[in-house]
Amino acid sequence: MTTTALVTGGSGFVAAQIIRRLLEDKQNVHATVRSLANKSKCQYLLKMQMEFPGQLGLFEADLLVPGSFDGAMKGCTIVHHVASPFLLPEQIKDGQSQLVTPALEGTRNVLESVKKNQDITRVVMTSTIGAIFGDYIDVHSMKDRILSEDYFNTSSSVTNNPYHYSKVIAEQEAWKISKAQNRWSLVCINPGMVLGPSSAGNSDSGSLFLLDEMLKGYFFYGMPDLSLATVDVREVAQAHLVAAKNLEAHGRYILCDVDMASFVEISRILRKFHKRPYLLPRHQVSNWIVRILGPLFGLSQSYMSAHLGVRFKSDNRRSVQELGITYRPLEETLRDHYKSWVVHKKA
Repeated sequence: MTTTALVTGGSGFVAAQIIRRLLEDKQNVHATVRSLANKSKCQYLLKMQMEFPGQLGLFEADLLVPGSFDGAMKGCTIVHHVASPFLLPEQIKDGQSQLVTPALEGTRNVLESVKKNQDITRVVMTSTIGAIFGDYIDVHSMKDRILSEDYFNTSSSVTNNPYHYSKVIAEQEAWKISKAQNRWSLVCINPGMVLGPSSAGNSDSGSLFLLDEMLKGYFFYGMPDLSLATVDVREVAQAHLVAAKNLEAHGRYILCDVDMASFVEISRILRKFHKRPYLLPRHQVSNWIVRILGPLFGLSQSYMSAHLGVRFKSDNRRSVQELGITYRPLEETLRDHYKSWVVHKKA
């Protein structure tokens, strides 16, 4: 039987991939965007409407407006709540208004609409591993120094790592609302840094900008000893679809590779595909140099102490065993990420 699913934040990097997978799975989709008048944001969604005639409906909704998701949710049985702002540190001017308020109030407003719709049976929410830890060094206080779903971020605040703070309070609010009733169930997907090909090339997602400066050659002289826990956007989409269908799925699912990748390792892989590989860094800058120069680039000494040279492993077993995720090689993800970057950024 054909089902109808709502996907919030439809023009975003992750949401666009989820929508495509749902449509390919013969499901009907209601996707929300902030403004249908913004054709550049909706361009990819409009193309999918033509590619999958009759399957995709587009709706306007605002995270900050109560009742905004009521119309889009009519006729749906599943909600994929993906919408939430993601900005890099240098893009953040006011953490409360840019990140915390829309993430928290948006989650409340979406789930208030779920309460009104008696047909909804499951909500799958995109969170992040940043809802589990604040700074990298926090993971070293976890059992065996391994990232686990058992923990919640307690070190972030509106002034210290506001993105992670916005995600942890939004996720905790979702669990609170979910546990207060028994009609619908909640599953949270907690991905690492999401990379890979972009369906929505005009997305504002920080994931798509993260490697821009490296790819443009700004760091040809070297990169600091920083690492990322990464996941392919296609794995995130698959996790959403399986979590919605599998009634046994429950709780939180870490979604990233077991091992982190350093920026120098990422650069080494990207040199295989980059049109101008000489622009990519080959060397790691010594930590003492980074500590001296870091403040000039807005990096505090406390931030550098909590991240420089800090690596950890992630326990992703639940995503493999219960959601059936097979993690593709990082090289494949980076190759497709670069190809997409070239197309969308016209590098």
